Amino acid sequence: MKPTTIERFPFHRRITEIDFCAWASQAEPGDVLEYHRGFLCVDLTPFGNPMSPKSRAELARTSARAHDVAERGFAHLVQRRLGQDIFSYLAIARPVSKHTPISFETLMSGEAA
Repeated sequence: MKPTTIERFPFHRRITEIDFCAWASQAEPGDVLEYHRGFLCVDLTPFGNPMSPKSRAELARTSARAHDVAERGFAHLVQRRLGQDIFSYLAIARPVSKHTPISFETLMSGEAA
């Protein structure tokens, strides 16, 4: 079993929906990606972390896509508490059949939940 490492984007750069799908389409089973750090349900509102409306909309798209990918069985979503009102939101790649590889187009198709 390989040791778990968590992929993180630079703190100053928020992960986008496309970044998430690119990671998911290339991830090996057990790979972990931190796709948000904060308090997601609050950060999606104007009362959360200070960010532009454009960044908040991108966070909403990314979190919706992560949920969609998990619902379709490609990843597990978990959160790790880091402190009071701050969490690390993680996606863990699940094994997929060799007969049905995940393509970027598959991940981006359909509506995000």
